[in-house]
Amino acid sequence: MPVDLFRTIKDHVRQDRKRILLAETHDPRVVKAAARIQKEDFCQVVLLGRPDELKRRIAEEGGDADALEVIDSGDQDRLAAFADVYYDLRKHKGIHADQARQIVTDPLFMGALCVREGLVDGMVAGSASPTPHVIRAALHCVGTRADCKTLSSCFVMVLPTDDFGLGGILVFADCGVVPMPTKYQLVDITRSAAASWRQFTQTEPVVALLSFSTKGSSDSEEAAKMAEVARRASEIDPHLVIDGELQVDAALVPEVARTKCPDSPVRGRANVLIFPDLQAGNIGYKLVQRLAHTEAVGPILQGLAKPVNDLSRGCNVEDVVNAAAITAAQAIG
Repeated sequence: MPVDLFRTIKDHVRQDRKRILLAETHDPRVVKAAARIQKEDFCQVVLLGRPDELKRRIAEEGGDADALEVIDSGDQDRLAAFADVYYDLRKHKGIHADQARQIVTDPLFMGALCVREGLVDGMVAGSASPTPHVIRAALHCVGTRADCKTLSSCFVMVLPTDDFGLGGILVFADCGVVPMPTKYQLVDITRSAAASWRQFTQTEPVVALLSFSTKGSSDSEEAAKMAEVARRASEIDPHLVIDGELQVDAALVPEVARTKCPDSPVRGRANVLIFPDLQAGNIGYKLVQRLAHTEAVGPILQGLAKPVNDLSRGCNVEDVVNAAAITAAQAIG
């Protein structure tokens, strides 16, 4: 039977009760999702906005107004402190103090600063904002991990059968952020995707660096690049099961792997697939999504010092709830 991804994630994060901020509370879907999260009780939901108004709205949605925590978006003392923090972070880019004071009134930037300053463990936004705005707030205010210079993304692919990955679950990266990654960026993407796999499944990743070539069947520069990425990632994390360059059938089908790459540690059982560039990744995930009738969860941002996740502006309430669960899993690490 295929794995129930979100039940697995919610069961895992429930004991830690991470504090996850929903920033765009002017969106009715976000308040509905907050009430759902309260009922499912897998994290502590925190809202950004006006406390009296949000407590009234959460009660109208059947939520617990008394238990709801709200960070007041009109708190002038907090806004002034955040303006100072943001100015210090961005003054080298030419930001002036008066600009900083204006920028931090934006819900996404205020929310991201709440994450940075430890008021919450992670943030979900994007239901009412374009992806570049969410990414900008995350990069400016939270930044990438100390051991990673690249913000990237992954999709969790939930197949209708359990033939591949972990009960039908695979991770694809990067399918949404970095158009033409360098070798160094691909190493970051690979390590981040491996970490994402651990966070979402609590099992060990088996990583394949994808190409049109398998283990030197082509001597092209593009194939050699993926092989080099596999070597570099393995040097950084010697315990990581990883190989490349591999064609996708050699990565996923044991019978093919026995023929094409019998000595590969992946052995046709990859659960994390790393694409050479954004074109390949985006095409690949959409082909699997449509042709195999697969649920594609994402894009999930990875590589940040603390988790921030983006929603599609076409999202529904369940999407917001599930993004909160994913963000809680990333906050646990």
